[in-house]
Amino acid sequence: MDKTKQMKGVSFIAKRSKQVKVTKQQQMIAKYADLRAQLKETKDYEGLRRLPRSANPNRYRNRDPLDGRPRGYMRKFGLSRIHFRELALQGKIPGVKKASW
Repeated sequence: MDKTKQMKGVSFIAKRSKQVKVTKQQQMIAKYADLRAQLKETKDYEGLRRLPRSANPNRYRNRDPLDGRPRGYMRKFGLSRIHFRELALQGKIPGVKKASW
């Protein structure tokens, strides 16, 4: 049986390799942030080009921390639309309720 069908709610965790990749990329962005800012200020585009590609924060893709889903991400809640809906219906997100009119 498919893991996503078996494990509903918050119990499903992203693939370990994706979690590691995301944390490594966040560390790389943080490591080169000051240097990138300095190079941009001095307009040293050749120096910027020599930095690792994954050090560019524009290349970072927001992912759902529960299952690693890159699409349908809701920034305000830090979840994908699927997990947002599940948690909202369970009443686990404060201030969120299903609309009815």
